[in-house]
Amino acid sequence: MSDRFLLAAAKRSDRIPEAVLRGFFTCAADIAWVFRVGGVRQLERNLTHVFASEMRRSHGSVDNRELRRRVRHCSRQGMRSYFAYFCEAMTVGARSEQQLRARIRGTGSGFDSIVRDARQGVSSLIAMGHQGNWDYAGYWARLEVAPVVTVAERLANDELLHTFVDIRERLGMRILLTGQHDLTGRLRNVLLDSTVVVPLLADRDLSRHGVFVHAFDSVIRVARGPAALAYDTGNPLYVVNLYREKLSGRREEQAGVPYGYVCEISGPIDVHAFHDMPRQEALHAISQAWVDLWAQGIAAHPQDWHMLQPLFWEDLDHSRLQDADEPCSRMADNSPGQ
Repeated sequence: MSDRFLLAAAKRSDRIPEAVLRGFFTCAADIAWVFRVGGVRQLERNLTHVFASEMRRSHGSVDNRELRRRVRHCSRQGMRSYFAYFCEAMTVGARSEQQLRARIRGTGSGFDSIVRDARQGVSSLIAMGHQGNWDYAGYWARLEVAPVVTVAERLANDELLHTFVDIRERLGMRILLTGQHDLTGRLRNVLLDSTVVVPLLADRDLSRHGVFVHAFDSVIRVARGPAALAYDTGNPLYVVNLYREKLSGRREEQAGVPYGYVCEISGPIDVHAFHDMPRQEALHAISQAWVDLWAQGIAAHPQDWHMLQPLFWEDLDHSRLQDADEPCSRMADNSPGQ
C-alpha cells in the first residue's frame, strides 16, 4: 500500500464517500491477491501453518490439496480484511461517534472481568496480534473499560507515523513510541499510577528481546512486553482477538457499513502463579500462556489475521537470529508438525 495514497486518503477522508473508498480498497486487495504480491505469499505461508496444525489436530493428518484450497480462499479474505483496516484507519476522522460505537462490540470469557478490574481501580494489560482493526478496539476499550495507553512502532515515513498517531489520539488513546528512553519503565509507571488499559501488539518480535514460544506446531518469537509488565506489576494480563462480523438491523444502520468487529477478550492469566519461577523462566511461561489463548482465536478466525511478514521458525532467516540459541532450534525440532 503506497504511503502517498494513504496520506491522501487521510487528508481527504471527509470529501470521499466511504462506500467509494471501501470499494477501491477492496479492488486493490483483490488485485494483490490475484497476482500474489504485497505480502500475499508470506500471508499464505503463515496461514498454511495454522490450517495444517488444525488438520493434524482434528484429522490426524494433512490433506495437501484441501490445505492449499483453504489457504488460498482464506488469503483472499485476509487481504480484504487487511486493506479494510487501512481504509478504516485513514478515514476515522470522518466517522461520527455513533458510527464508531456501532462498528465494534466486546465479548468473551474475560469481558466481565476486565470491566470489573477497571471499576475496582485495577489496570489491565492486553496481548494482541495483527488481527482485525486494533484502532477500533482501542476506541472501544476507552469507552467501555478505561483510558487506553499503547505503543506505536516508529516508521521510516515520519508523516505517515504522525498521521497514525493522530488517528489514535483522535480516538482518545495516549500513544508512546518505540525507541523512547525506558519505554518499559514508563508503561510500568502508567500501570501502577492510574487505572488504564495497555494493549500491546505482540505476535511478532524478531529482536533479541523476543521470546520463543510454541504455536501451530512450530515456533514463533513474540514480544516479551506483555509478560514482563504483568510479571513486574502483578496486573492482570488478558488476550484479545479481533474479527469481523456481518451487521444487520439497527446496528448496521447506525454503523453505516455492512460489517463490524468483535473484540473477544480471554483471560485473565494469573501471573502470580509464576512468581516462584526465575524471572526469565516465568516470562517464557507467561508468554506461552497468552500465545496459547491467542492461537485459539487465530484458528477460529484466521481470515482477519494480517501477518504478512515471516513469523514461523521455518520461514525465518536464521543467520539474522544469532542470539537464537540451540534450545530454540530444539523447540522447533520437537514441534508436533516436524
